[in-house]
Amino acid sequence: MEGGGMRKVSSHTSMADAAAAADFDLSQLLDKPRLKIERQRSFDDRSMSEFSLSGMSGESTATIACFRPVGCGRCWTRRCRRLGTRSSPIRWWRRRGRRSAAYDHASEEVLNYDQVFVRDFVPSALAFLMNGETDIVKNFLLRTVQIQSWEKRIDRFKLGEGAMPASFKVLHDPARGVDTIVADFGESAIGRVAPVDSGFWWIILLRAYTKSTGDLSLAERPDCQKCMKLILTLCLSEGFDTFPTLLCADGCSMIDRRMGIYGYPIEIQALFFMALRCALTMLKHDSEGKDCIERIVQRLHALSYHMRSYFWLDFQQLNVIYRYKTEEYSHTAVNKFNVIPDSIPDWVFDFMPSRGGYFIGNVSPARMDFRWFALGNFVAILSSLATPEQSMAIMDLIEERWEELVGEMPLKICHPAIESHEWRIVTGCDPKNTRWSYHNGGSWPVLLWLLTAACIKTGRPQIARRAIDLAESRLLKDGWPEYYDGKLGRYIGKQARKFQTWSIAGYLVAKMMLEDPRIWVWSLLRRIRR
Repeated sequence: MEGGGMRKVSSHTSMADAAAAADFDLSQLLDKPRLKIERQRSFDDRSMSEFSLSGMSGESTATIACFRPVGCGRCWTRRCRRLGTRSSPIRWWRRRGRRSAAYDHASEEVLNYDQVFVRDFVPSALAFLMNGETDIVKNFLLRTVQIQSWEKRIDRFKLGEGAMPASFKVLHDPARGVDTIVADFGESAIGRVAPVDSGFWWIILLRAYTKSTGDLSLAERPDCQKCMKLILTLCLSEGFDTFPTLLCADGCSMIDRRMGIYGYPIEIQALFFMALRCALTMLKHDSEGKDCIERIVQRLHALSYHMRSYFWLDFQQLNVIYRYKTEEYSHTAVNKFNVIPDSIPDWVFDFMPSRGGYFIGNVSPARMDFRWFALGNFVAILSSLATPEQSMAIMDLIEERWEELVGEMPLKICHPAIESHEWRIVTGCDPKNTRWSYHNGGSWPVLLWLLTAACIKTGRPQIARRAIDLAESRLLKDGWPEYYDGKLGRYIGKQARKFQTWSIAGYLVAKMMLEDPRIWVWSLLRRIRR
């Protein structure tokens, strides 16, 4: 492996119906808070030739320095003062943001909190990019590419070549001056499930780096091009699937424990869609790239239609499902998945307002998971998987059901919690995922940055400001917990680690995005007109 003393250790509507959406032209932005938006053709209407890259090339060496403290602290201090926050979270994030997920001196068990998770690093990476510390992100991207090339085995089974690690950690031997990377592809995870989302987050982060720096050479490197193609090959390969969605096991994403998300979880489908769109802008138009691009375009059309048609739920659609006929055997069937109306849970009838809607958690034969999942719905907005009307309806739902989805600490990872007999069956009596705790209806501050980005895109930043004000009243005082428990998110999670890196980073990114709408991250988004 490259990198001096580094060595590796074997790891133990249809698209055409989408409304026109415009990229932010940073040179045309007016003073905040009003933004001037240049209307362009939608993704659907653009020809593929517009997505080609300019043939730049370049080399850089990935080093472990990406996880050592670098950069100037004065710029963060100035930004901190503008944000109106105390400097302690900034200093703490700068010390720990490169190293691990959490650093809680009060906790005796380290578990896997001393590792760098691909998904967890994303909000920190965005903060680094916003602060001009781009080399850290570049080195992270290159290091994970190298790890992807390792042989990946769980017991006697070999994982797909494109699988990305869930996490890795750096072990330093001071006697020999050697750094060693130990990666986890799922063989050490709870339930031994490989992460499906890691590859998608890597592609999305590569696109964010490209937009932030204007540097196309990283994405055009042969190893990065190969990495994208290997990830996409895993997802676009033909099989027995009759749906364009990805079939996944429980515990394959941020919800990495058994929580009944097996099948076609909304989080994975939304990330898949966003990763496809990001890859489309970065793949070269060579012989291999053109074939991959063609498959991506076909999948985007099918996936957007499927998700918008069958995963979307609002008051009218709920009424349609409530009146479904069953056992329809024909191409003209309305109830295509043979969902039994009696399986609709009672809570959803009271939860669904007349104004608002959302993408439900899962759709598969004879099964609809009606739970709300925050990450999947926010990514659906950011990626334009949701139509403009659906995006506005999701924000309407948050306003209408603020107490249930936000409460006293943003933001519910899912709603509602499962409990009693259902909890025993679905989670296997998981003591960590008891009702209104952790992944089972817990409140996660890291989701603030996704909420804020969705609010800005839909032109409703006041929702984000309200949520951030709530978070500010507790986070610093409580020591930046990983998550909160309770129906309203009032209590620090019973097993929550303090000084959680991505809780701090998610808050900082949310604050910076609201502080300066001219920041580069907006060029990743598309403004939806109300």
